[in-house]
Amino acid sequence: MTEEERGREEGGGGALQGLIEGSMPLVVKELVAGGIAGGIAKTTVAPLERVKILFQTKRPDFQNVGLLGSFRRIVQTEGLLGFYRGNGASVARIVPYAALHYMAYEQYRRWIILGFPDIGRGPLLDLVSGSAAGGTAVVFTYPLDLVRTKLAYQVVGPSRGKFRGLSHSEQAYEGILDCIFKTYRKNGLRGLYRGVGPTLYGIFPYSGLKFYFYEEMKNHVPEQHKKDITVKLACGSVAGLLGQTITYPLDVVRRQMQVQALSTSNHGMDKGTLESLVTIVKNQGWRQLFSGLSINYLKVVPSVAIGFTVYDVMKSWLKVPSRDEAALPAVTEESSRHPASLRSG
Repeated sequence: MTEEERGREEGGGGALQGLIEGSMPLVVKELVAGGIAGGIAKTTVAPLERVKILFQTKRPDFQNVGLLGSFRRIVQTEGLLGFYRGNGASVARIVPYAALHYMAYEQYRRWIILGFPDIGRGPLLDLVSGSAAGGTAVVFTYPLDLVRTKLAYQVVGPSRGKFRGLSHSEQAYEGILDCIFKTYRKNGLRGLYRGVGPTLYGIFPYSGLKFYFYEEMKNHVPEQHKKDITVKLACGSVAGLLGQTITYPLDVVRRQMQVQALSTSNHGMDKGTLESLVTIVKNQGWRQLFSGLSINYLKVVPSVAIGFTVYDVMKSWLKVPSRDEAALPAVTEESSRHPASLRSG
């Protein structure tokens, strides 16, 4: 390669990098990085997610068959593509959800630091920011989560369009848009947010605890290893597992509320979150509140690992500064604009 060609190549790369660094706002970079990370991670663990939903919702033909038995049954009835049934809706949800979640967390964190400059940068800050970010992401993307669950709950026979295990009175959905339209026509906007109560009850502590545990564990990591991606993945995986274990029963309640209209076994569960929780324990036993948890453990570790890795790579490529580096200019700029008001606060 000649010097002139190398110069043109470097100039082109420099121009692209300059465009990314100069014209793309920080918020957009965080949205892009989070969305891509979420989509890749979710698709990777889709088979485990499908089986987990079938366990959680007590699908009759998937009870007492175990993990391997469930895999065999899906292959026999739906083929390999059956593992990804509902994944289109899952990715359609997780991309905006992850994008909003990461971006909102970073933004809430900056706002708190900006509003309260003297606040410590400890785990409590991450607990509050993470909880608020999780709630924000859920509110904007919940209908897609509802659709994902309904599609994953259906078991399609070998012949296209033949749904197994659904009575004549139960609704069958052909895809994401079909499910959204049918749900809205039947129950209105309220139908698209069925089960959002336990979702919010669960996401507030889970999202907050996940960031809390992650940051708390990182505080005990030697400074020279804090940028090690392996350490980040280990901390994130443990944090995800702890957060999931504490809030998992609410996830089971949410799933059963979401598929109530599809499953004849769940009729009469048109109740609030607490009442539904009590009903599940009474009729199905307390173990049902943790049904699918072992599968969830299996999927959380690779999901978190892949999510953190992709997010880290994307942030590096998009030149996203660290949280404290991003917050510092905002605090400095605000301080220079309104020094008196910040001192009084």
